[in-house]
Amino acid sequence: MDGKLAADWVRRWDIQQERYIADREERFAVLIDVVEHVCRDVAEPLVLDLGCGPGSLATRLAGRLPRARIVGFDNDPFLLALARATRPREANIDYVQTDLAESGWLKWGPVDAAVSTTALHWLRPERLAEVYRDLAGALRGGGALVNGDHFYDEQPAIRELAEVVKNRRAERAGVGANEEWKAWWAAAAADPALRERFTAGELRGISTGYGNRLSPQEQTRLLREAGFAEVAPVWQFGDDYVLAALR
Repeated sequence: MDGKLAADWVRRWDIQQERYIADREERFAVLIDVVEHVCRDVAEPLVLDLGCGPGSLATRLAGRLPRARIVGFDNDPFLLALARATRPREANIDYVQTDLAESGWLKWGPVDAAVSTTALHWLRPERLAEVYRDLAGALRGGGALVNGDHFYDEQPAIRELAEVVKNRRAERAGVGANEEWKAWWAAAAADPALRERFTAGELRGISTGYGNRLSPQEQTRLLREAGFAEVAPVWQFGDDYVLAALR
């Protein structure tokens, strides 16, 4: 794919995503802060990016950790094509088409860190528990899984307050008028330059239609049962979290 065309669509993707995560860049920065810290004594760390999409987080990781090897996993061929076309020339990033809902996805190790952002909520709880067990087995001692996502507190009044805080932050940031997810995909499907390369099915977005809406308490329980030693949020704004799980 043409690099400029891909870069334009990734920029548009990033703006679209900020409609749902007003502090997306800060969330990225915090995720990378954690990875940088747990990999501080590793000369060439291996970092996995689960549900990498068009490579927004992987690109930023490579910029901060230039000696890291990063492997991004996603099941969407169009988003992966954008990621490959916009991969910085000097970055050691591999992109792999993989369905995390299926077993046998993890063939790399030992792993120093794994990251994900707004992706693992699509996995059903029982499958998510398996992915967590896979990661706990592959991560070295002292390694971490760092997950940025929306988590919904078990306490209904707190859950409501967290949503209010998130929505008020979005109002102040002025992202409410940003392009919606469905509109972004519709625009991609209507672009003649993309339709020459991708099928209609590849330009509509892969979605399971399932969001597990797990609470931070449930996430912590699944991670501890999988074998992680310590689990806690390291950043939160409303119901937007960065959750760190350490081996």
